Amino acid sequence: MKGIKLLIIDDEVEFAATLCRRLQLRNIDAFDAHSGQEGLARLSELHPNVVILDLKMHDMSGLDVLKKIKNYDTSIEVIMLTGHGSVRAGVDAEEKGAFDYMIKPVDLPDLLVKVEQAVQKQARERA
Repeated sequence: MKGIKLLIIDDEVEFAATLCRRLQLRNIDAFDAHSGQEGLARLSELHPNVVILDLKMHDMSGLDVLKKIKNYDTSIEVIMLTGHGSVRAGVDAEEKGAFDYMIKPVDLPDLLVKVEQAVQKQARERA
């Protein structure tokens, strides 16, 4: 999965850091941010293809972060992570421009498929 630059925005520090390391081991250029504000600040620095974004964070809603990401660059694909019982919120996120949503805890092989699909969508839209 070379050529993918990915940003994880999740206020669960251990989860985000571990997921970041696991993606890096699969040759994905992955970075993590531990709040909505930090993630938004890193957008212009990193220019990611894909963002993995937690729906509920302490400093701001994932839906607010999603809106700001899409205002910054509509081509960035965002995969939302939702907790148990928040499927409706995941569907709402898709309606607001998210590529897809997944329920935590995420299965890494399933997440990798979603990331690959998001990158393929980007490539089709750029062609």
